Parts: sequence; structure tokens; C-alpha cells
Amino acid sequence: MIEEIRIRDLGVITDATLDLGPGFTVVTGETGAGKTMVITALGLLLGARSDAGAVRIGAKSAVAEALVHVDPRSAAAVRAGEAGAELEEYNGAAELTLARTVNADGRSRAHVGGRSAPVGVLAEVGEHLVVVHGQTDQLRLKSAAAQREALDKYAGSPLAAELGTYREDYARWRAAAGELTELRDQARDRLREAEYLTAALEEIEAVDPQPGEDDSLKAEAMRLSNLEELRTAAVNAHSALIADDFGDGTDATTLVDAAKRQLESAGEHDPALAASGQRLAEVGYILADIATELASYGASLDSEGPERLAEVESRRAELAGLVRKYAPSIDGVLEWSGESAKRLAELSSDDSRIEALEEEISVLAERLATRGAAVTKLRTEAAAELAQRVSDELTALAMKDANLVIEVQPTGEPGPHGADSISFLLAPHPGAPARPLGKGASGGELSRVMLAIEVVLAAVDPVPTFIFDEVDAGVGGKAAVEIGRRLAMLAKHVQVIVVTHLPQVAAFADHHIRVIKTSTATNDGTGVTASDVRVLGQEERIKELARMLAGQEDSATARAHAEELLDSAGHLQ
Repeated sequence: MIEEIRIRDLGVITDATLDLGPGFTVVTGETGAGKTMVITALGLLLGARSDAGAVRIGAKSAVAEALVHVDPRSAAAVRAGEAGAELEEYNGAAELTLARTVNADGRSRAHVGGRSAPVGVLAEVGEHLVVVHGQTDQLRLKSAAAQREALDKYAGSPLAAELGTYREDYARWRAAAGELTELRDQARDRLREAEYLTAALEEIEAVDPQPGEDDSLKAEAMRLSNLEELRTAAVNAHSALIADDFGDGTDATTLVDAAKRQLESAGEHDPALAASGQRLAEVGYILADIATELASYGASLDSEGPERLAEVESRRAELAGLVRKYAPSIDGVLEWSGESAKRLAELSSDDSRIEALEEEISVLAERLATRGAAVTKLRTEAAAELAQRVSDELTALAMKDANLVIEVQPTGEPGPHGADSISFLLAPHPGAPARPLGKGASGGELSRVMLAIEVVLAAVDPVPTFIFDEVDAGVGGKAAVEIGRRLAMLAKHVQVIVVTHLPQVAAFADHHIRVIKTSTATNDGTGVTASDVRVLGQEERIKELARMLAGQEDSATARAHAEELLDSAGHLQ
């Protein structure tokens, strides 16, 4: 709900604040006083295009601000929060400020919740807060999607339940159809992939690489390529340890044995030397073991030759071929092989998957046809009822020959919201073709059509605030009273703000705001016109209604008629 609107330097309004409340608020004033500036200000706050011509002459900029009471969980509050807005919360409610500044050069700035924001954010927040029905404003129900949503909400829970089940099947049907299309479209590519993987896996299987084999063969090739050097090193080291061929006593084993015997003979006199002798005995064992290992190593080299090296290099070449094609190492090749085998199994199962998808799609299509028909039936029934109720409202609004026609046409193809299209049409009089809303009707007639629709939908499809501009154009008398009565009915569910010239409409309002125009002479003789906005008390309201009735606010007859209007509307205290 809009709690307050402030307007500065917009049109003829210099600085005005409108304190608004729940229920029905009416805005009146003489022609040219600036009533439409209230609608213009709201339009700016809802993201309408800025117009430098709307800035008051001599002012640098025009400003429109609004303080809006919102539910913190509402779509408007959520979108504002996403834009960085700060909301002041108290007692489970929140206040949101909206602001728009238009410079004299036409440029504008927007603020949402005290934070600068693109003008588009104002529109996105505003669409959840306010609906404006004016002479040139777009319709809330102009789009087919909006008309479908309104009808579905009117249809209520039976349709919601049926539509929910339908949407579940539709989502599964779309997913299955998408997967089937992908499988068919990519059949050739998948066949080529399967052929490649098959050949690759056969090649790897033929080579039969083992984990870490490339590294072990590299080490073996290095050894086989240096056999003579390795043999020489082993023989010389063995001779240094055990010089059997020389017997001159200079080998390590002989020297260590001699040292050990010396220590053993003297060890009986000193335990320390005996311990050292024991350790030298251990060294002797170790040297003997190493000598034995070197002898065995040298013997093994004698059995290896160029033939083994050729075998190793050939094997390494085979492994290198796999590494070049599939992975940086043999271990990587083995890992790639495992993953590719899984992928090949998936590709090989395509035919069976296609058959399963075709069967699933067929079953879901039948279910969608059945549930879509049920949705269409419920919508058709709701459309007839809604159209009749709106047409009855139009009769009371001085459009007795007009009828709302809601067409529910099967499309033949399932869609995300059913298998039919929804159209709201208006037949202005018997025999005239029904045309889309907004075509073939005057601005005043269109406002009344929308009022009739909003009155019927108010209980099931509410928007917090509705604004009607000149909804009473071209009517008077009893029809005007009925317009006021229906605006009051709508205001039981939502906040309603109406700009009107008709006292019969104004009498039904809970709050009455008057725009007052004043002219002041200037030294150059041109004069300055300005407007102010005032919330009327009971006495002031009677005078304003008298002015609207007879142009004479002090006329006793006009005042009596004004009091009678307020009394009949239930607002005379």
C-alpha cells in the first residue's frame, strides 16, 4: 500500500505531499489544476519514460517520491532487496521508499530503498505494487500470459491441482523428447566416436601395457646400454674386497681380517679393544656379502647382451606409441582405457535407450492429451463464468450492450501451461465482432472495462494498489453512482486511488484529496500558476462536492445535494 507521495516541481505542482490510506482515495480539482500530475508522478515511480517537459518551468529538476508499505516476503520486497534496497521492518511489515528525479534536460535518476538503481528496477518493483488504468496507460491484462494467469487464478484450486500434475508430465515429456532428439541428431557423431574407441581399446589390449612398465623398461635399457662399464666396476670392486687373483694381502677383506686378529689377541687385556674386534668381525661379514653380490651381479651381466637390449627397445617403442596417442604415461593410458571402456558401453546402449525414450514419450503424450483436455475444460467453464460476471458489471457501468468474451482455444500441441490459448476480447455492442482489449474502445470505456474485470478478480488476483484516471469519462447520473459503488467494492480488497470529475464517484471515497490551482501576478505581468494538494475534512469535502455538482461551493442547494450523495454512499458523519 502507498502511504505517502511527495511531488516537487512537476508540472504546475511546486511542492505537495499526499498522505494516503487504505481503501478508496479520490483526487479532484478544477480542470488544469494538475490532477494528472499525480498520475504522472506515479508513472515516473513505476519506471515510465521521463519527459523534460514535465519539469516545472524555471526548476532544475522534478522529483517524485513514494513511501510504500510492503510485506517483507512479497515479490516487490524481494526484488528491491536484490537491487540493494534498505527496508525498514517493524511488526512483520516493511517500508520501502521509491524516488525518481527528472532533470530539465530530460535525464533521470532512480532510487529504490535509498540506493541508486536503474530505472528498470523501478518498473520491476512497481509491477508488483501498483496497476494504473488511465487514458493512455497500458493494460495490466494486455498480454496473453497475463490473461491466462488471471483466468487460472479465478478458476481456483481445482484447476491449480490439475495444472500442477499436467506440468509435471510436461516437464518429463520435454526432457525425454530433448534427450531423444539429441541422440538422433548426434547418431553419426556417436557412431564415429564408438568406432574410434573400439579401435583404440583393441590397440591397447594388443600391446597389453602393465602399470609402471615404461619406467622399469627405461631403467633396464639404461643398464643394458652400459654393460661393459657396469661389468668393469663390479669386477674391480670385487677385487678390491677379495683379491683372490693377487693374494698380496692388500684387499679390504684381508686387511680387515688382520686388524680383527690384532684386536682379538689384545682384547683379553682391554674389553674396549675386544668390542672393536667384534665390530670388525661384523664388517668382515658385510664385506664378504657384498663381494658375493658383486660376483653374482657380474655373472648376470655375462648372460645379458645385445639381444635383450633390442627386445627392451622394441617394447619401449610400442609403449611410446600408446603414450603419444592417449596419455602422458602408461599409467595414464591404462586410466584412459578404463574410462573409454565405460563410454563405449554407454554408446553401445544408445539403440536400447532410443527405444525406451520413444515408448516413454508415447505414454506421456497420451497422458498430456488427457490432462490437457481436463485443463481446457476447467478453463472453459471458468472463462464463461468470469465473462458473464464482468459483462454484468459492464451493464451497471453504463455499458449495457458490451460483453466480455474469453476465448479458450485448443492449440493441438502441449505447452508449459496447457494445450490451449487464452484471449480476453470485448464486444462493444450486439452484432459487433469481439476485439482484443484496448482496441475499438475509448479510453473511458476501456477504464470501465478494466474496472469491471478488477472488481471481479480482486478477491483472487489482487495487486496492492489500483489507480484509475478518468474511469468515469463519458458517463453520469446513475452510471456514475454505480462506478463509485464498484470502486468502493474493489477498495475492500486493495488500495484504490481515482482521479475523477464526478461527484457521484467522489462521494464513495474513504479519503478525498483536492488539487488546488493558484495564480500569482508577477512584475512583468505574465503571472505564475502553481498547484497545491490538500486532504479534505468533512466540511471541506461537502464544499468540494458542491463545486463539482454546480460550480458553486457555497450554494445551499448544491451543499444539500452533496450531503445527500455522502449520505447515500455511507460517508456522512
